[in-house]
Amino acid sequence: MKKFFSIIIILLLVKSVSAQDHLNQYLTKPDHFTAKGYDSHVELRWPDLKNAVSYRLYAATDSAYQLRTETKNNYYLDFVTDLGRNISLKYKLVPVNRKGKELTSETVEANASIHDFTDEELMNMVQKYTFRYFWNFGRADLGMARERDNHPDGDIVTIGGSGFGVMALMVGVKHGWITREQAVDRLLNLTKFLKTTDRFHGMWAHWYNADTQKAYHFSKYDDGGDIVESSFMMEGLLAARQFFNHPTPKEKFLQQQITDLWKSMDWDFYTRGQDVLYWHWSPDYGWKMNHPIHGYNECLITYILAASSPDHAISPDVYHKGWAGNNWDTFANNSTYYGMMLPLGNRKWMGGPLFFAHYSYMGLNPKGLRDRYANYWQQNRRQTLINRAYCIDNPYGWKGYGPDFWGLTAGDKVPDGYTAHAPGFQRDLGTITPTAALSSMPYTPNESMKVLKNLYRNYGKYLFGPFGFYDGINLSVGNKPEDHVRKTYLAIDQGPIVVMIENYRSGLVWNSFMKNEDVLRGLKRLDFTIDNKPIQVNETK
Repeated sequence: MKKFFSIIIILLLVKSVSAQDHLNQYLTKPDHFTAKGYDSHVELRWPDLKNAVSYRLYAATDSAYQLRTETKNNYYLDFVTDLGRNISLKYKLVPVNRKGKELTSETVEANASIHDFTDEELMNMVQKYTFRYFWNFGRADLGMARERDNHPDGDIVTIGGSGFGVMALMVGVKHGWITREQAVDRLLNLTKFLKTTDRFHGMWAHWYNADTQKAYHFSKYDDGGDIVESSFMMEGLLAARQFFNHPTPKEKFLQQQITDLWKSMDWDFYTRGQDVLYWHWSPDYGWKMNHPIHGYNECLITYILAASSPDHAISPDVYHKGWAGNNWDTFANNSTYYGMMLPLGNRKWMGGPLFFAHYSYMGLNPKGLRDRYANYWQQNRRQTLINRAYCIDNPYGWKGYGPDFWGLTAGDKVPDGYTAHAPGFQRDLGTITPTAALSSMPYTPNESMKVLKNLYRNYGKYLFGPFGFYDGINLSVGNKPEDHVRKTYLAIDQGPIVVMIENYRSGLVWNSFMKNEDVLRGLKRLDFTIDNKPIQVNETK
């Protein structure tokens, strides 16, 4: 995502519509009325009923039914803790005709119960709901994820967010939400698209129009290769190449397709013969964007993959002089905030938004990972704790901020727009983005779990939808609870929730990605160590 923090913030103004209404069509309709209980809510689904233009849902814990909602959808999340906790409920679904009359003869019933979830159950629930964004809402024919739930430019799919979606598929298989074969088929659609669509010296564009399957401009001059988005895609594909390793014809073919794509990425071209990588190249505008990648941000994985390429690798000097040159004041930090020294990142904004600790590390395991510049586990944990401590300090007095309501990262603002939220003046705008704390689960499990519980149990009625948590909440905006929430979904915010929670729970994606010999060889070339030991690779390959 073009979130290079120190350069520019893109504001995306999106229509304020109900994401639940918009996304309802992507959820499979059952053949009968169903009610499934969770910790604080019941998920209700039903098929189209004869002569109905809307539906009224009634619930009861005894014999006294009360109206819970009237909706035109075939889906509703009923947060029921106003009725109590650990309760059993009876539901009636009553169709309503064009005249507003209840068709009581067509009433259907279902039962459900809720109970206090364990932490594992809560994480599993959030992951599964969020996974739906990629599985249900993705373009299955292309294997791609949509950029957001209602893009103003049409059906736009995203390379980086789709790479996150690849890793989410691995999680879906592990937990049995989809079958292994379903995932492989979806990935084969993806690799076919990636192989045949517009490419730029082996790289992909930031966005594509899903209908034309052609590159779509992210900005005026940004209509060609984007090596950062491409690195997020390949991060996912290389993890998948290790995970889908069964000796079946489909999985062998998938592995070969990924290898072919990987080998064709010409990283060295994007140096322009200099000791730095450049973010963009366009066949129409060349190097017009003129965007060298340096300073600590989300792009560590870009440099590591560029150094790991089997056929088009950059020299170590490109990493050490371009990316990590200490003359850039946004790289080395070494400042202390709230009693914690932060090795890397923007000084002005206390390291920057939290996605810096997520995107590169969805596949790249920071545990024990070091180079001459930082201990990356320490870097990510401290950045997260500083972000949390800043929100608790709350220098601008935003409502709600505290130990269970923190997390500043890039995402949709409330009430509108998009920006890279971070600690400090002009970056802290009162919007908490759920992906910030949730995707930090490996670094701060106890602190992140407090946020998950608070956001779900106390604000879930408005903040939790068909694909999990909506993108932003700001309690200082508006007078009604629904005014506090930006009911949108973004692929780049959804993906890290699924993957990073899983890395905390099982290390699934970390373990898969870190088995890549090419990646280990690249890390060794850049003088990384793991657990203070030289990285071991098979040099015969």
